[in-house]
Amino acid sequence: MTNKFNIAVIAGDGVGQEVIPLGKRVLDAVGSFEYRDYDWGSEHYFRTGSMAPEGFLELLRPADAIFLGAVGHPEIPDHVTLNGLLLPIRRKFDQYANVRPAVLYDGVRSPLALRKGEKIDMVVVRENTEGEYAQVGGFVYHEQPDEVAIQTAVFTRRGIERIIRYAFELARKRNKKKRVASITKSNAQGFGMVLWDRTFQIVASEYPDISTESLLVDAAAMNFIRRPESFDVVVASNLFGDILSDISAILVGSMGLAPSANLDPTRRFPSMFEPVHGSAPDIAGKGIVNPLATFFSAAQMLEHLGLPEAAEKVNVAIAKVLAEGKALTPDLGGKSTTTDVAEAVLNHIR
Repeated sequence: MTNKFNIAVIAGDGVGQEVIPLGKRVLDAVGSFEYRDYDWGSEHYFRTGSMAPEGFLELLRPADAIFLGAVGHPEIPDHVTLNGLLLPIRRKFDQYANVRPAVLYDGVRSPLALRKGEKIDMVVVRENTEGEYAQVGGFVYHEQPDEVAIQTAVFTRRGIERIIRYAFELARKRNKKKRVASITKSNAQGFGMVLWDRTFQIVASEYPDISTESLLVDAAAMNFIRRPESFDVVVASNLFGDILSDISAILVGSMGLAPSANLDPTRRFPSMFEPVHGSAPDIAGKGIVNPLATFFSAAQMLEHLGLPEAAEKVNVAIAKVLAEGKALTPDLGGKSTTTDVAEAVLNHIR
């Protein structure tokens, strides 16, 4: 493999400091990479009052991809950490497609009592740059007894159409159930989500080979539990996609198996890859965090960089480790350390 890719690395906070170095080892086992490490995150905030230095986005722009560990600290409000680092990256680089697969692997038990032969294999496609996370609004009578908070969800026809179209194209590529489920709450949110429903119908008409369903988010949450095997590609707004992808992660065994890709499908800007589990301060530093979500995220990065064979090597190695059941962290019922699991995956790659 001759191409050397430049990867911007932000290990970030908590368990991110543990899983990202191991993720780099997995990447190095299947490809050629140069890393530029940035010590941004909560410790940077404690030192300077900001999560990252001024102009940090321009430092990231030349990278082929961004590898992120986690953002969050119990002593800093979540809206500070999120808006100080993660959300600006997603918006500046137009990473409008947040892709979160959820697969129930052999050797992993779901908390659900699935019927024999049923298999959970879905992907939640979350709109990643607008919607409920647009941060449009403000405070009136700030910090007074009559204080008012105004939070506006922003939905644009362009933003909705492109994420729905991405979901349909993904359903075609997956070659599985060929089904797209759209999730809204248009009975209560009669403007933005009605626009979403209308746009979904228009785009769906261009994909007669893909079956569809439209669900209200409360019904979708219920059906994730009741019939998870029926879902293939699920497309949802920023907030609903965030919530439903956490449900799907638990359905397949653990947040420690949940990867995500923040994609600019046009490839004008670098895309970002991160495990979903966050900084997990309750287990940080104990050496027991599950690194597999990070490795799955690395595989998504490899796929995006045009290295499908390398991605497959990583995914197959992880699947073998899970099926064997010998190297599992406590979240999956095992007693192995983070490093033990990483070594098991690397042994299968070698």
